[in-house]
Amino acid sequence: MTPTTEAASTRLPEGHANQFALLRQRRFAPFFWTQFAGAANDNLFKFAFTVMVTYQLQLAWMPPAMAGLAIGALFILPFLLFSATAGQLTDKHDKTKMIRFVKNLEIAIMAIAAWGFLRADAGVLLACVFLMGLHSTLFGPVKFAYLPQVLAPRELTGGNGMVEMGTFVAILLGQVAGGLLVALPQVGHATVAVACLLLALAGRAVAQAIPPAPATDPGLKINWNPVSETWRNLKLAHGNVVVFRSLLGISWMWFFGAVFLAQFPSFAKEVLHGDEQVASLLLVVFSVGIGAGSLLCETLSRRQVEIGLVPLGAIGMSVFAIDLYFASRGLPAAAQMGLGTFTAQPAHWRVMADLGLLSLFAGLYSVPMYALIQMRSQPTHRARIIAANNILNALFMIASSVIAGALLKAGFTIPQIFLFTGIANAVVAFYIFMLVPEYLLRFVAWVLSRFVYRFDIQGQEHIPEEGAAVLVCNHVSFIDAVLLMAASPRPIRFIMDHRIFRVPVLGWLFRLAKAIPIAPQKEDPAAYEQAFADAVQVLREGDLLAIFPEGAITRDGSLQPFKGGVMKIIEAARAEGMETPVVPMALTNLWGSYFSRIEQRDGQQVAMVRPFRRGLFSRVGLRVGSAMPRAEVQPESLQRRVSVLLGT
Repeated sequence: MTPTTEAASTRLPEGHANQFALLRQRRFAPFFWTQFAGAANDNLFKFAFTVMVTYQLQLAWMPPAMAGLAIGALFILPFLLFSATAGQLTDKHDKTKMIRFVKNLEIAIMAIAAWGFLRADAGVLLACVFLMGLHSTLFGPVKFAYLPQVLAPRELTGGNGMVEMGTFVAILLGQVAGGLLVALPQVGHATVAVACLLLALAGRAVAQAIPPAPATDPGLKINWNPVSETWRNLKLAHGNVVVFRSLLGISWMWFFGAVFLAQFPSFAKEVLHGDEQVASLLLVVFSVGIGAGSLLCETLSRRQVEIGLVPLGAIGMSVFAIDLYFASRGLPAAAQMGLGTFTAQPAHWRVMADLGLLSLFAGLYSVPMYALIQMRSQPTHRARIIAANNILNALFMIASSVIAGALLKAGFTIPQIFLFTGIANAVVAFYIFMLVPEYLLRFVAWVLSRFVYRFDIQGQEHIPEEGAAVLVCNHVSFIDAVLLMAASPRPIRFIMDHRIFRVPVLGWLFRLAKAIPIAPQKEDPAAYEQAFADAVQVLREGDLLAIFPEGAITRDGSLQPFKGGVMKIIEAARAEGMETPVVPMALTNLWGSYFSRIEQRDGQQVAMVRPFRRGLFSRVGLRVGSAMPRAEVQPESLQRRVSVLLGT
């Protein structure tokens, strides 16, 4: 049995209740709890050590303000050094066996760390920080390569949301436990030592229940040179432009998050004038926000990989990071406060709201990016792509530590660093979305299909999850293409009347979407032929192509006769040996909306005259039929199928 068929045999039915149903599945639940225990242990250990250095030890060579940065940088250094090797090992070997090996390693590391806590030996604990970084380096490619091997494409967003939520809840519990346990008088260090060992043992026990996940490239020859393999992995990732730039986007998110996470103990102590419990509260708020944002992704995306959420997440991250600066810069000096005193002051609730909301939007930003990378990477080298992601993450997090440390030394306050990060996030996000316009296009489609219209989709499963296909739809309004984008988990290239590119804003969007302009043959023969050549090239590349065979937007709401251009495309594809599926679609209830030609002006029917003529959340729909048998694909039969879908 191949990995693909094995995964398919255990997948949930399409109609399962929600992402939480995955926790009742053996293919997901033991893996979820294994990674949960590992993340909790990582963070219990690291945060207990950070709090110990910040509040309890007086180390001349590691001042409290730099402790979080130093520990964070040392933890991620193995990602930079060994991710390439970890990616190869994951592609070559059964992922379940890799997970169990990593959990055995964790037990050994935690035994050494327990000795370091009992002796309060910062040197030993720093060595364990590096070793736990190695543990996480080995687990990272397994974590994200395992999911697409056992989940259906429509489960990827929910599955990633659950893992992201679980990771940050584990971070929350681990860091809260670490902060509280290490502060226990006289027994704090011993308690942390025992807790770390117990979590490592629990993670290894639950890993035993993970089902086999066969190797995707068992014949791979391992290159043990980390430098050359790192370069090879980065080149491999760069081969898919959308995937590579998504890796950069995720790495930037880790830069952003690392700045905040590393500064929480010092921010709580020096800016908010709180004790260890206040530092733990900030982590609670941040982790709950990430978890909530991650879980929201499935609901907001209609269970598809919806990268339109990424710009929304980026906007929220910047807005609330910048407001955090204004919320925290004017707080008066005070004696160190406990949790009760801190929460009794209204000004501190704004700080916590900013932290919670910026982290919620970070969850909306990251989950769709991870799902996109998993869906669009080749299974045989998916783990190496994820390893490349971990390498870039490490570089960006090291850069965040260096830049934050330099800003601190230059005299910047912690709130000013947050302000700098929020502004930088806005600049970087805009740059990424211009490089990969698909994110921006999907955001526009997502907004239109949820806030301007109430968009109901039926038969979405008929849109092919992979391979070339021709999508044939009726043409009702100027935003038909935008609504089709919102319905498809994959990007679509459109053939569109060249005149639509003259419409303000919409014309710019369609150029951004690389829509193919077509002019009547009598008007511009060269443009006509070029459009068909470009259309066939889209199919040759294995992508989705959409065409509106009526040739123009309807002027009375009725379905117009289909023209023969669609057959010219299909026949040209067949001539190259491509039997491309043809999927009929029908947009319903869109006639009469603002973007349809229903208004009269100077004796002509025009669109976009009366904004919100049907109000917000106007009901519209898309009905998707099954692919037509090849022998039946003719303009007349296509028109009949679309008419049936319309209910006419």
